Order: sequence, then structure tokens, then C-alpha cells
Amino acid sequence: MRAAERLFYARGPRGVGMDELVRATGLGKMTVYRLFPSKDNMVGAYLVRKARTILDLIDRDIARHHGDPRGALLAILDAIERDVTRPDFRGCPFNNAAIAYEKPDHPARLAAVQYKTALHQRLSTLAEQLRPHQGPRLAAELHLVIDGMYLNAGLLGAVGAAAYGRELARRLIDAE
Repeated sequence: MRAAERLFYARGPRGVGMDELVRATGLGKMTVYRLFPSKDNMVGAYLVRKARTILDLIDRDIARHHGDPRGALLAILDAIERDVTRPDFRGCPFNNAAIAYEKPDHPARLAAVQYKTALHQRLSTLAEQLRPHQGPRLAAELHLVIDGMYLNAGLLGAVGAAAYGRELARRLIDAE
């Protein structure tokens, strides 16, 4: 999966063939196909694994800021800012896959939707703790800022409008 992640993120899932994936894993072709009957399955598994990693990091930020929803939200946004300003940043892997695979039942698209839903649930919980009765709106606004940061940085780099995303999110969080 590490080899697939590296290749899929660098060139996009459609830009990587199964023969190359098999070579990169160092495993035999039969072993890879036994684990992943198709490239579609492998792309879906890569995104599920990526989502688990990211959501675990978010959950650690939330736990570290237990009882402080503002601090937890800002910690999440700090991590996103660090992610989108990496020199090798190529956009959100979930957005990239959702664009590449438009069928609603494709494993990659399903994984992307599940990740975005799980992220939104975490934002909603924190936003509701911060501002009871205004939480759904704040969570939606923050989610839009986050998606905007990922899209903008993927296209224009870290010095584009994405550089202002965390500050915009902080103003939304601190607005009365």
C-alpha cells in the first residue's frame, strides 16, 4: 500500500498501471491480484488507508484539546496548513480521486465520500460544542474553507489564496 500511495499521489491513480504497481510492491503479480482483484480495488483501499491515518491524527488533536473545541479546531487547521504548504503537495487525494472516478459506486469515490463525511462529523461535533445551535453552519463554513485550501494549494501552490485559509477559519471560529 505504501508503494501504491506514493505512485497514486505523485501521478494520480489513472496515471499508474497495474504492472508498474506490481513492480513497485516487490511482490509477485499473483500475490497483488489476490489482495486486490483490480486497480479500482487498490485505489479504494489506498484511500481508505489514507483516511484512517488522517482521521486518527485529527482524533489525536481532538483528544489533546479535550474540553477546548476552539483549540481542537485550530489544531486541525494548523495541520491542514502544514499539509497544503508541503513542497510535494499535489492536492487532496480524496478530491483528486473523486474527480478521476465519477461513478458513485466506484471504490475510490465511495472512500472519498466516507472520508469527507467523517471529517464533517468531527467538525460538526466541535462546532456544536463551541457554538450550540450554530454548529451546523460553522462546520459547513469550515469544511468549505478546508476544501478551498486543498483545491487552491493544489493548483496555485502554498503562496496562493490557500495561505489565508487558516486565518479565515480562525475568524469564523471567533465570530460571535
